[in-house]
Amino acid sequence: MTADATRTGNEPATSADDPTAADVVERDTSSTTADPVEPTSVARDGAFWAWTALGLLIVVGLAALSRYLEQNVPAWAEGSAVEDIGAAVEYPVYAILLGLLGNVAVTLLGWRDRIAAAFRTEFFIKTGLVLLGASINLAVIASAAGPAIAQAILLISGVFFFTWWLAGRFGLDDKLRALLASAVSICGVSAAIAAAGAVRARREQLAYTATLVIIFALPSIFILPWLADVFGLSDAVAGAWIGGNIDTTAAVTAAGALAGEEALQIASIVKVTQNALMGVVAVALTAYFTLRVERRPGAARPGLGELWTRFPKFVLGFIAASVIATWYLDGAGADGKATIAIVNDLRVWFLILAFVSIGLEVRVASLREAGWRPVAVFASATVFNLALALALASLLFRNFSA
Repeated sequence: MTADATRTGNEPATSADDPTAADVVERDTSSTTADPVEPTSVARDGAFWAWTALGLLIVVGLAALSRYLEQNVPAWAEGSAVEDIGAAVEYPVYAILLGLLGNVAVTLLGWRDRIAAAFRTEFFIKTGLVLLGASINLAVIASAAGPAIAQAILLISGVFFFTWWLAGRFGLDDKLRALLASAVSICGVSAAIAAAGAVRARREQLAYTATLVIIFALPSIFILPWLADVFGLSDAVAGAWIGGNIDTTAAVTAAGALAGEEALQIASIVKVTQNALMGVVAVALTAYFTLRVERRPGAARPGLGELWTRFPKFVLGFIAASVIATWYLDGAGADGKATIAIVNDLRVWFLILAFVSIGLEVRVASLREAGWRPVAVFASATVFNLALALALASLLFRNFSA
């Protein structure tokens, strides 16, 4: 596939000052050393802005509908046969499904390419991830979750390298390998977008990975609490197992709630700890792809300047938000929680806009071209993650008491 197949004439050019953008594409995706496509100038006349405004209205409208469904479906399903499912389905599912439906509609109307400039997936999701940092209280992790830190480091390392190795055996592109390995080992779509910025992945690869995360996370909400009960796991071990496996924070919360209050607390701490390590993985991927994968034979060794240019800088915002929130809550106490709740609500809105945009951007031909191999890799890595996380949770949280 060429770059022309992945960009439209009306899409805004990626800024030359932000070469870490997740939607940067390659001239030749079969080569990991291809130069990124130079941005093309776009005539931004009145018609362009009118179509972009229409596209933005569609994105915001679908996002509002997603939030409305998330908040009201549980009440509508209460007392019915699908009550548990209605309560467990979170905003990423509604947003991506509505985005896909909107994709079909605007394609049939012939609007898709004209409104594509409004699909600001990169901006929405990076803003949401910076705000996500405010929900990660480093003080709580440091004081209450020593075993969680050990589990996160061992689990992320083991699952990442297993997925990377397996994807290589299946012959997947290095960029897609990085996205899949990051998503399944850390925190789903959030980690995938961080990896996409570090390795300059194509937007189709990000959309494919995000879809796999949602597909596998939804059934896990019900399967893992049930298996924890079948295996007779303690609440602490069950929570650590759930938090170390399910790839979205919202789904972790839903599954932890089904397993019990203590399990929910441990699951949340484990997942938050893994989220906090997202920046470390982004730095490592940036260095690896700059120094090894995309370095031409005979070329000079890239310096720190090149690493800084490639580094997804929103990760610094993520870390800063976490540090500021930790400091703020330490001083404000219970009164500060209301402020953090507002930030978290804003974060949800940006992530909903991002998931809607992902659905609108998906091109069926690109997903079909990827074939069954990424699905097989993701499924196998998920099983490996289940086994390794259970072993680590049983070892590290065996005698844990909240």
